[in-house]
Amino acid sequence: MTQGVVTRFPPSPTGYLHLGGARTALFNWLFARKHKGKFILRIEDTDRERSTEEYARDIIESLKWLGIDWDEGPYFQSQRFHIYQGYIERLLEAGNAYYCYCTQEELERKRQEAMERGLKPKYDLTCREKDLPEKAGAVVRLKSPLSGVTTFRDLVRGVITVPNEELDDLVLRRSDGTPTYHLAVVADDIELGVTHIIRGDDHLNNTPRQIAIYRALGLQIPHYAHVPMILGPDKKRLSKRHGATSVMAYKEMGYLPMALLNGLVRIGWSYGDQEKFTLPELIEKFSLEGIGKSPGVFNQEKILDLNGVYIRESDEEYLLKELIPFLEEIGIRDIEREGLIKAIRTLKPRSKTLREMAEGCRMYFERPFVHDRELLKRFLTPEVISILHRLRERLSAQKSWDIQGLEDCFKGFLDEGKIKLKVIAQPLRVILTNRTASPGLFEVMEVLGKDETLRRIDISLLGEGI
Repeated sequence: MTQGVVTRFPPSPTGYLHLGGARTALFNWLFARKHKGKFILRIEDTDRERSTEEYARDIIESLKWLGIDWDEGPYFQSQRFHIYQGYIERLLEAGNAYYCYCTQEELERKRQEAMERGLKPKYDLTCREKDLPEKAGAVVRLKSPLSGVTTFRDLVRGVITVPNEELDDLVLRRSDGTPTYHLAVVADDIELGVTHIIRGDDHLNNTPRQIAIYRALGLQIPHYAHVPMILGPDKKRLSKRHGATSVMAYKEMGYLPMALLNGLVRIGWSYGDQEKFTLPELIEKFSLEGIGKSPGVFNQEKILDLNGVYIRESDEEYLLKELIPFLEEIGIRDIEREGLIKAIRTLKPRSKTLREMAEGCRMYFERPFVHDRELLKRFLTPEVISILHRLRERLSAQKSWDIQGLEDCFKGFLDEGKIKLKVIAQPLRVILTNRTASPGLFEVMEVLGKDETLRRIDISLLGEGI
């Protein structure tokens, strides 16, 4: 592949960025980066009724969070009508487009008549050869080829051929003067120098129509690659019934962007048996040949497991930055940085999401810490209470409050009293965390610090927690 590759991602701001759109953006971005080309972001906001600034912001923020950056844009189609008008005029002047006066009522009547006769309900070419002048309320239509075929080589699906009789003299400019989707898309792709159009296969039917516009303008068509859709586990099109489908929902659930990227790229694309990639590896190994022709199946559990892997492999400084918003959301603020780093270190192996990790931090930093009385009653037997009183004295005198120091302290105490660790480990875990499962006991005590550890033991032994 030679240099000069230009791809684009053109979402419509009529909803939040969903996983299918994010995967399409990722494929375009990876292809451009692989070939040291250019990736363009274009917001197709010509649907004035459904497009909103909120959705446009969500799309931009979602891409930024995923780490998908762009070399040009974001361009907004609503600000480029003058460009589209220029292309319409070129087509009219070349005799490859014409004014049509047919009203909506006439078109609907003809459509019904065609359907009643078992014909395809397309425009019947009433105004095609009338050479009508411009007038208010007229639309502009493309003179599509009436015979022959349109053939193109899809970089995923292979050669595709469509009989031209299936095409329509599609509208290029509506009666209110606004350009249609097909015209705006082609004009923008020409203006921006797009060489490769990688998009979902739900656009496959649009391609012959857009090729007709390119050819009417006398221009070379770009390369097309139509990517199969994403299905849910039930093999139906991915939707909200399969769980969260918007990118930012995954951010809010505590996923790391690289985990979601890796999960998305593997839906319908493969490189041998490799399951997990770094970003440089994805850029190096991505190819359109690796995209399958069949729909990919979305597996949220698989992405959740992958997220846990990325959390375990991330350094604590990065996780600290990402974790702060989740801590603040549950009221944990102004925690000393070193204590948080220690807590993160203990929770990394046990957390699949940042939200889960934040919940794990409650046992360390939530104030006031209130013991679960019923849980304490189950574990604080008279024998255990007697041992804990003696242990508390030993811990009070302990100078080194790191994991090794605490291990040595416990070993000496247990050996002297001929006590097995399991006798006090679970009661002490409950006292310190309100949980029967937690990170290692010495890890917990190190994070809590000496003062808080002794305070929690004191409260439980004094009976205030029971």
